[in-house]
Amino acid sequence: MSKRFTKPAINWIEFEKRVPPEQKGKFLAFKAKADMYLRRMQAFPPELPKINWEEYAKKVPVQGLVEKFKSEYAQVKIPYPVDTLSVKVDEQWKSLQPQIKSYCADRQKEIDAAQKELDKINALPKFDDITLEMLYDMNGVKAFDPVKRPTFWPHTPEEQPGYMTPEQKALKEKKH
Repeated sequence: MSKRFTKPAINWIEFEKRVPPEQKGKFLAFKAKADMYLRRMQAFPPELPKINWEEYAKKVPVQGLVEKFKSEYAQVKIPYPVDTLSVKVDEQWKSLQPQIKSYCADRQKEIDAAQKELDKINALPKFDDITLEMLYDMNGVKAFDPVKRPTFWPHTPEEQPGYMTPEQKALKEKKH
């Protein structure tokens, strides 16, 4: 005997939206197994088949045996577990909704800030097209300014063109 459910327990469309692309194969295999199980369960009738006790009474020679089986069969009750956790899960889900919304709002702010940065970067001219004047206009602190700072940012000797370590200088002087 299979119990008939009136509403679907899984929203497969929403579930599929949350599956990462690299997990689609495993998701489809899981969904196929779930669908196969559902089809197998729906193939069974919702109620147990009715037994024709009169027909058995005519064929069984032992008196009272069919009546005994009939009474025992009527007493058999297969317990179906009562769903007590769905209510608790729904309550937990409802209590988590404000936290989820605030988390999503925070992440959306971060996404918007990152998108603004990407828009700024995408608005820049191509690297090959930038001149020193354009670089100075866009970001004066990091740009080369031969008058005020005749070095490149961060204006440390190690970061300047042609910098040589003391070891390299010593080797060069030995060669000359």
